[in-house]
Amino acid sequence: MAYKGIPNERRSRSSMPIFVVVGLCCVFYILGAWQRSGFGKGDSIAVEITKQADCSIISNLHYETHQGDASIAEDSDMDIKEFKPCDDQYIDYTPCQDQMRAMTFPRENMNYRERHCPTEEGKLRCLVPAPKGYMSPFPWPKSRDYVPFANAPYKSLTVEKAVQNWIQYEGNVFRFPGGGTQFPNGADAYIEELASIIPLDNGVVRTALDTGCGVASWGAYLFKKNVVAMSFAPRDSHEAQVQFALERGVPAVIGVLGTIKLPYPSRAFDMAHCSRCLIPWASNDGMYMMEVDRVLRPGGYWVLSGPPINWINNYQAWQHPKEELEEEQRKIEETAKRLCWEKKHEKGEIAIWQKRTNYDSCHGKDLESTVCKSTNPDDVWYKKMEVCVTPYPETTDPEEVAGGAWKPFPERLNAIPYRVSSGSVPGVSADSFQEDNKTWRKHVNFYKTENKIIGSGRYRNIMDMNAGLGSFAAALESPKLWVMNVMPTIAKRDTLGVIYERGLIGIYHDWCEAFSTYPRTYDLIHAHGVFSLYKDKCNMEDILLEMDRILRPEGAVIIRDKVDVLLKVKRIVAGMRWNTKMVDHEDGPLITEKVLFAVKQYWVAGESSSMSAPQMG
Repeated sequence: MAYKGIPNERRSRSSMPIFVVVGLCCVFYILGAWQRSGFGKGDSIAVEITKQADCSIISNLHYETHQGDASIAEDSDMDIKEFKPCDDQYIDYTPCQDQMRAMTFPRENMNYRERHCPTEEGKLRCLVPAPKGYMSPFPWPKSRDYVPFANAPYKSLTVEKAVQNWIQYEGNVFRFPGGGTQFPNGADAYIEELASIIPLDNGVVRTALDTGCGVASWGAYLFKKNVVAMSFAPRDSHEAQVQFALERGVPAVIGVLGTIKLPYPSRAFDMAHCSRCLIPWASNDGMYMMEVDRVLRPGGYWVLSGPPINWINNYQAWQHPKEELEEEQRKIEETAKRLCWEKKHEKGEIAIWQKRTNYDSCHGKDLESTVCKSTNPDDVWYKKMEVCVTPYPETTDPEEVAGGAWKPFPERLNAIPYRVSSGSVPGVSADSFQEDNKTWRKHVNFYKTENKIIGSGRYRNIMDMNAGLGSFAAALESPKLWVMNVMPTIAKRDTLGVIYERGLIGIYHDWCEAFSTYPRTYDLIHAHGVFSLYKDKCNMEDILLEMDRILRPEGAVIIRDKVDVLLKVKRIVAGMRWNTKMVDHEDGPLITEKVLFAVKQYWVAGESSSMSAPQMG
């Protein structure tokens, strides 16, 4: 009988720390409230208590390259699940554009080159390794012209496109001379020719879409004009073209004009471009041109260079039957008239059309029969392309530009976007837009106190996984970097159109699936509320493994979310060769939202542990 009281006594003693913690939390809350009321120094005291109680998980992170030996402080009793490296054959694995899986889908209208993601059972759930010898890319603008061979060791384009000046292999690097199939004299000269017709020098044209981009030299050299191009090309026989683009520091995704709508909102781009992109513009009753029309802003430009333009003078050089080329150009011209585009220029192999600014500018032509019935032209995720014309926003004056007059960049970056001022985005007003800008400037300044090389040029390719109004990207805006603003398809509000109206770029995506890019293509990934958003939607491990796949070795991650969510994230990434540091919200420890900073360790195929990256001479 004497022993019966011992368990109760133990339970009483074990409950004592709980009461102490609860008491500290009460004191903590009172001190915080006292400080915020303006009567004392409660917050600074609370911070000290927090530090002593080990509420903030701190470890030193190395953000510079070639620092793969940083240690991470983990709880000794944490049961860490270690993620193993994938087999070396998956070094360039693109889950939703897997070549073997693609071949099981129809080839009609390029369906097999579209997104076809693995089932839950087919997901790898391992860490995609970097190739041996992998090194950090050169800083911009050197990266535009040189890519380390080890990062994308594929020489086929150097042979296949040798006479077109796309890419050359020189020792341990690839060199990109800035040439292309349609600009053998270099992208600069080609862009200057376009600039004689299109206003590329005054900030009016800011966002561009490059369809079938090759190695994206057009987009690379447009940065000189402060124009940012979203480039896309399929993963096909032109091995690693999108991978080369991203290694160069140029925005690009794996994509194709096939059967599904492009993952961009309506009225997104100031200019669209096809330079011998091999897209059959004349087929399917002009459906592909209609899709370009959907994503072009009113008054935007479409550039088509190469076949079939000016076929009568070029058919022999192209080694193509002149009758077929003539018919192809006739159909393109016919579709352009149906869309009411105005032809501004045709010289040599270049033709330029301009989209009408509103319905009234179409000189009374009746297009009602071809107007799309869909009420939301931005509802595009896995939606079939249609043979119809996307409606314009209403105007009250013949001179009014539908969707708002163009503001030059960078003025448009912080100006109130038309979608906000017109009330098109529920819950977003001019005041809340400006407040969002202010908040993210504050957040970014805080990030820079922890990771002091943000904005230095070290991080060129940046992704915001849940971009909101694009204010994170706006706060970072610099010629040294670009941001891929991702709009989750399950987001409460679709604001990707607002992002484009600010002169930024982005894409729709569902984070339950893999992103349309190659491994190791982003230097810095920012995730605000992503894991709370996808709670109960898909596996947190899968999202983190995808982040690891697309992040470069020694790349950085910033995750802002609720503390309980971040603790789960931290536990998972402890088995993914990430070094982490969790800190309080910049407004103090009373805020339940925290920030997790992380750096991916350097390791390559065949290596079982992290090591320092080799340096490039």
